[in-house]
Amino acid sequence: MKFAEFYNGQVIETGLYKVSEEEILQFAQAYDPQWFHVDPEASKQGRFGSLIASGWHTCGIAMKLLVPAALAGSESFASPGLKYVKWPNPVRPNDELSLQATVLDVRRSSSRPSMGILHWRWQLFNQDGAEVLDLEATSLFDLS
Repeated sequence: MKFAEFYNGQVIETGLYKVSEEEILQFAQAYDPQWFHVDPEASKQGRFGSLIASGWHTCGIAMKLLVPAALAGSESFASPGLKYVKWPNPVRPNDELSLQATVLDVRRSSSRPSMGILHWRWQLFNQDGAEVLDLEATSLFDLS
């Protein structure tokens, strides 16, 4: 989508993404090797009762879903960061995730009119409707 196509209150929904145990293990072994992400047997004794995905992996899945739905072919070039990120429920092997992105504010920069600023909320849900990710992001667009 182009920057001009975004508007306040817009809701963008994506298709499904199925998370495999192998993917959870590979990501965690490379980037977040905590026992509840990398040891299927030990994780059964943990607070969640099973292997769970890293929250950072969950963020990556959200991005994977959002790019083809909203950012592919856009003028997006960077993000200065997130206002917050929350993982209210764990992602488990075989979960099917979908993303809902809600545009909170879209405007041109007052100091740099050739830059668009988009504030939006991303929510990732599993197949049961449980929210597994909630974040508020800012995306920057080059309109020159």
